Amino acid sequence: MDTPLLDTITGPEDVKHLREPEVIQLCEEIRRFLVDSVLHTGGHLASNLGTIELTVALHRALCSPQDKIVFDVGHQCYTHKLLTGRKAGFAHLRQLDGISGFPNPRESVHDSFIAGHGNTALSLAIGMAWAKKLKGEPGWVVAVIGDGAFTGGMVYEGMNNIASLNNLMVILNDNKMSISKNVGAMARYLTHLRADPKYFRMNRHLSDTLGGVPLIGPPLRAFLHRTKTIIRRSMYDSTMFEDMGFQYLGPLDGHDVLKLEQTFRNIMVRSGPLFLHVVTIKGKGYQPAEQNPGEYHGVSASVPGYVPDPEISAPASFSTVFGKALCEAASANPRICAITAAMKYGTGLQFFGHAYPDRFFDVGMAEQHAVTFAAGLASQGMIPVAAIYSTFLQRAYDQIIHDVNLLQVKVLFAIDRAGLVPADGETHQGIYDPAFLSQIGIPTYSPSNYAELCYWMVKLLGHECKGPQAIRYPRGGEAGILAQYGCTGREYDFLVEMPQAQVLLVSYGSEVEDILAASALLNSYHIPNSVCKLVKIYPFTDAFLREITHFDVILFAEECIARGGIGEQLIARLTEINWRGIYLHHGVDNTKLTHATVPQLKVILGLDAEHLAQDVQKALEEKKEQLS
Repeated sequence: MDTPLLDTITGPEDVKHLREPEVIQLCEEIRRFLVDSVLHTGGHLASNLGTIELTVALHRALCSPQDKIVFDVGHQCYTHKLLTGRKAGFAHLRQLDGISGFPNPRESVHDSFIAGHGNTALSLAIGMAWAKKLKGEPGWVVAVIGDGAFTGGMVYEGMNNIASLNNLMVILNDNKMSISKNVGAMARYLTHLRADPKYFRMNRHLSDTLGGVPLIGPPLRAFLHRTKTIIRRSMYDSTMFEDMGFQYLGPLDGHDVLKLEQTFRNIMVRSGPLFLHVVTIKGKGYQPAEQNPGEYHGVSASVPGYVPDPEISAPASFSTVFGKALCEAASANPRICAITAAMKYGTGLQFFGHAYPDRFFDVGMAEQHAVTFAAGLASQGMIPVAAIYSTFLQRAYDQIIHDVNLLQVKVLFAIDRAGLVPADGETHQGIYDPAFLSQIGIPTYSPSNYAELCYWMVKLLGHECKGPQAIRYPRGGEAGILAQYGCTGREYDFLVEMPQAQVLLVSYGSEVEDILAASALLNSYHIPNSVCKLVKIYPFTDAFLREITHFDVILFAEECIARGGIGEQLIARLTEINWRGIYLHHGVDNTKLTHATVPQLKVILGLDAEHLAQDVQKALEEKKEQLS
């Protein structure tokens, strides 16, 4: 692709030297490049197309890395990465040994913080701004926050703590609100006026002059300030931000790069904290993404020009199977409700939302509220199903402990994207929920195919199951080899049973495919073995424990954090009942996570068939040497 200006950008200083027509051309080149590149590699497209001009204007006005930019959520950082010399890395975006899809200080000095979860940027920015003040360092800290983040409570906690930070700027990237012509025109005019340095100097001069007039000066100054505030608030809704201590400006056209740059330069002569309301179009410049920004929020490699419909289910996946099965269950039980935290389509709940809108709740980017809200529903006899990605559920751990588990209210946690997740790297892995749920005793199920998912979800919603329960399932579809086993309705199944086998391989979820492959490898080494698949992964049944104690060697593999995971829970129970065999545990080392495919991650983590089989073979050889 022909991008002559973009090709010359090796860092933010190069952006500052461009003439105004070249700045506009650069934005056009970035937009063409992102569409072509992201559709080829996959990644977050619509959000990045909407923030091109905003990011270019920021880098023209700021001095990175002295000035810090914190993105919320971090996936809107692609233009930032292009402007900081990482264009070549986009050929392997979110791939092994390629660049991350999120900011990461380990990747560049221009990335101020890692950011994969939402509504964290303001708290981070406040901390950075205070650190600059305490160390006497110059520079601004700028938090770029999408309007979706304002559905989460952490943003408001941060706004309540800005004090009088004079080096903090918050930019609301609003890509949902529309502005009527009359109010918008007046607000834009006032923003232009208030951002003008001449206005600022005049305002300060008038304030200083009135303050020096005996008797009538201070009261008159206070009266003029109150009058100005009342007039301004009657023209645009800035009350909340100004009441919390910000100087509010906006709304601004987020795609007028030159006007944005001029505004940034003008207001930076002030002291913060500043709040800029910038209106953008998600998917700007690429028609399919503009028409359907939700579907183009994150894309896999696709055919340019194709406009998928988010109302139509994607090809079969655990998420869509779950969503449709939940609809069927809800048709027979009017007490069933569904809750999501801004992930209706991602969790497959669009079907429930259409069928039962009165029982469907999208609470926004607010997982803590989602869990406690579910507890409130359950306390009054409803049966809430909270469908939340594993990586986001960990944000609500306190609510799970305190509001759900203490009173044992009946909430079903449907945990999507459980286990290893490709491309997004360390911020989005679903590896902690088995550990933290088992530590507080919540029964947890991990089906390995669609049949098990449907059967156990319905059973857990039934009247015989009391208190909180969890069912977890991976991203994407079922593996063919696991689908063929169907569902027995048992909490564990022996998939392979060999006579005289002293080696047992145990796992759950999608990792069962790997232990089956490891079993085949061990057979080729002439090592008899058996394979057990857990569906109920915690707590363990007495029958299961009795059966596996007959084996001399047990290997437990899981796509869960090794420390505190199900594997450690199992060896603790086996030790309690005096089993003294060889125990091999393969879990996730969270220091080795990166952005890669799931098979690549399994090789890195030793969860692939070859590593598992070799570990068993090595253990048997060491045992043989000890006996000889």
